[in-house]
Amino acid sequence: MKIDADRLALTHELYALVIDYWHDVDTNWGHNAPNYFAEDGEFIGPAASYKGRDKVRAFYKWREDRGARTVVHAVHNFQAMFDGGPDKALCHWFLMLYAADGKPVLPTNPPIQIAYMTDHLDKTDAGWLIRSRRFDTWFEGGIPTTNPNLDDA
Repeated sequence: MKIDADRLALTHELYALVIDYWHDVDTNWGHNAPNYFAEDGEFIGPAASYKGRDKVRAFYKWREDRGARTVVHAVHNFQAMFDGGPDKALCHWFLMLYAADGKPVLPTNPPIQIAYMTDHLDKTDAGWLIRSRRFDTWFEGGIPTTNPNLDDA
């Protein structure tokens, strides 16, 4: 199968964006995470979903306020393609989540979740923004993920 230069460039650009997002979440409590989403973008998780930057911000604030947590979101098998035009993209990838409450150094364990991810993005004057990010859990176990109810947030 041949992959053209436009798709290759899109894949590299959006892969870098995903890596930057999770790096911020893993090392900076996700302080910048809401800015990766469109104003009305959706974060669709297996146990809870958040629509809009304010809800995404509230989730990461809640997560930080819980206290020390060490987390690594590892991105694998990243695939990106245009989705009906040069300003719309669809990405699929796997997220391996390693996490535990506390500060490093913590004991190693297998990932607590492996999720098949689907991102829909729109290209704007501000760059690519997430319209929706959906987690479909394929494997999970061990330490629970963080899933607050932010209906009142």
